[in-house]
This record gives sequence, structure tokens and C-alpha cells, in this order.
Amino acid sequence: MQLIEVNKARYNRHVKIVFAASAIGLAIGSLSLSQLLIALFPDESGRHFHWNLLGVVVTAVTVVWLLNKVREHEFMREVTYVWELKQALNKIHRKMRALETAANEGNINALVAMQYSYAGSRLLWQLDDNTLTLDELAIKQAELDRLAEKFNVTLNANAYDESMLKPF
Repeated sequence: MQLIEVNKARYNRHVKIVFAASAIGLAIGSLSLSQLLIALFPDESGRHFHWNLLGVVVTAVTVVWLLNKVREHEFMREVTYVWELKQALNKIHRKMRALETAANEGNINALVAMQYSYAGSRLLWQLDDNTLTLDELAIKQAELDRLAEKFNVTLNANAYDESMLKPF
């Protein structure tokens, strides 16, 4: 997955709309379905927990299904890209200790994966205005740059491929 520039204003606007629509859809759908089920299958004891739970579960599955159906739509481009980037970075993060060890030994794939992780994290944190952690990231990037110089490697985040993580 290549790192691309994301229009921050468009991303923030679209992610808010998607989140609000999902929340509203979940609330309206689950309440409507629950009330319909309670009306069709009343319980004399007045306990309708199972119908309420079923309404929430069915509506949640429906919302996820709808989001999956529209993920390729132009409106969802930035939202989908950021979601997929977060998944890719999470895969790297789970293997970061092994990557750091291998990078210290000069493993090129580890160095490239770490470069991708840092560049992707920087992109995400700038989109979310999470500037507090950018200083920590700059320190890690400087350490990675020193390792790359030590092992005479030119780091390019776009050279990263998920298959690089398999040995770790």
C-alpha cells in the first residue's frame, strides 16, 4: 500500500459524515427493529432484552455491510484509504520489537518496514492533529536514519510491501 497525500479538510468532513450516518443508522435501525419485534412477539413478563439485543446486532451487521458496499465510492476514498492504512500500520506495530532487533542488525526489510510505519504514522497523526506525539516520532525517525546511514541503505517508504513482515 503506497502512502499518498490526503486532503485533510475533505477527509475530516467525510469521516464525520460517515460516523454520524453510521451512528444515526444504528440508533434508528436498532430501535425500530427492536420495537417491531416486541410488537410482533410480546413477552408477558415485560422483559424484551433478547429483542433489543437482536435489533442492535442485526442493525450493526447491516451498517457494516452497507459501509463495505460503499467503500469503493468516490465519497469514501479518503476514509477507506485511512482505514486501510491504519490496518497496515497495526500489522507492523505488532511486529515492531522484532523489526527493531532486525534493523539494528542491518536487515533492509526491517528498516523499510519501520520507515513505512513512521511515515504512515506521521501522515495519520497530521490528519488527526495529533501533534503531541510527532516529537517522539521525530526522535525514532532520527534513530532509523542513523541505522540506515550505518548500513548504507536508502530508505523509501513506498518500497514497503506487506510480505516483508513474514520473516518477523
